[in-house]
Amino acid sequence: MKPVFAIGLMSGTSLDGIDAALIETDGEDHVRPIAFRALSYDDATRAVLAEAAQIALTMEQPGENARIAAAARRLTDLHIDAVFGLLAEAGVARDAVGVVGFHGQTIAHRPDRGWTWQIGDGAVLARGTGIDVVGSLRVADVAAGGQGAPLLPVYHRALAAGLPRPVAILNLGGVANLTWIGADGELIAFDTGPGNGLIDDWMMAERGERFDKGGALAGVGWIDETLLGKMLDMPWFDQPPPKSLDRGDFTIAPVRGLGAADGAATLTRFTAETVALGLGLLPGRASRLIVAGGGRHNRTLMRMIGEACGITPEPIDAIGWNGDATEAEGFAYMAVRSLRGLPISFPGTTGAPRPLPGGALHTAAGSSGAGA
Repeated sequence: MKPVFAIGLMSGTSLDGIDAALIETDGEDHVRPIAFRALSYDDATRAVLAEAAQIALTMEQPGENARIAAAARRLTDLHIDAVFGLLAEAGVARDAVGVVGFHGQTIAHRPDRGWTWQIGDGAVLARGTGIDVVGSLRVADVAAGGQGAPLLPVYHRALAAGLPRPVAILNLGGVANLTWIGADGELIAFDTGPGNGLIDDWMMAERGERFDKGGALAGVGWIDETLLGKMLDMPWFDQPPPKSLDRGDFTIAPVRGLGAADGAATLTRFTAETVALGLGLLPGRASRLIVAGGGRHNRTLMRMIGEACGITPEPIDAIGWNGDATEAEGFAYMAVRSLRGLPISFPGTTGAPRPLPGGALHTAAGSSGAGA
């Protein structure tokens, strides 16, 4: 297939905003990043999305809810704005873009119950932008018995084609996930733990701030080793991959009562130790640990990961990639794979019974259907 321009859109569980990336790709070996733009959510939008997630986590399965529907409409409109903003910044006409990969916003991830829920209307996005959209990228995997996450490993493998193997790529978003690429290209991937999620929640609760900038607060705190040990005493961490979890599976309750700095330090070390436990589940030692996602900007977290894992974590930017754009680029890449009928999830990444394509196609003209 001839390479095409594709846009990827990602709104993560950190609720910080929309990442929009434009790449040129054939969905296989050819990947050329072209442009990236981040659109930050205002406080009101974050509150609406957080409420939608709180409601969804109380439900036995996805269903109708007026507040969730309103959040989905708001989210979709903002994604339309993100597409046009990216195109304007890149100086690219929308007619030049072949497809948009639309992740939507995860409000609940319950593969143990057979479902995962990402809000956002792909059909409205397609009509609003005039570009075909591939959405619902996790649904087919979960329906087949997979975890539905993580999906980025297939893109990680494409980006890491020139690196010595085995190599591990860690994504530090609201939830952290790890990709291991073996010498023969074998993929193993799974969520490791809370990523930035608990640290962000703690900062909001204690300081009214969205995140611990640079890890400054955690860097002056003391780690409560007793509490840390109790938090790590969770059977899930010992389960073999593939496995995934929801950001809501962890809370800051265990460290309530600690001072702001000590709580930040303990939660930061918790994330680091869960990464180390994850690395211990891999079939071999990685030659390098490459880190993407917002957490790579947290110097204290990166230091603690190095201490816990016995390997120096390297920001993905150091090897020429844009760590802020990686997830959005990945969904653009997967959208092209979906159009080609190529798999986006695998037995070693999600527990799918076989390599599976995924995604639902929404054409700009208004028709919808399953991905090829």
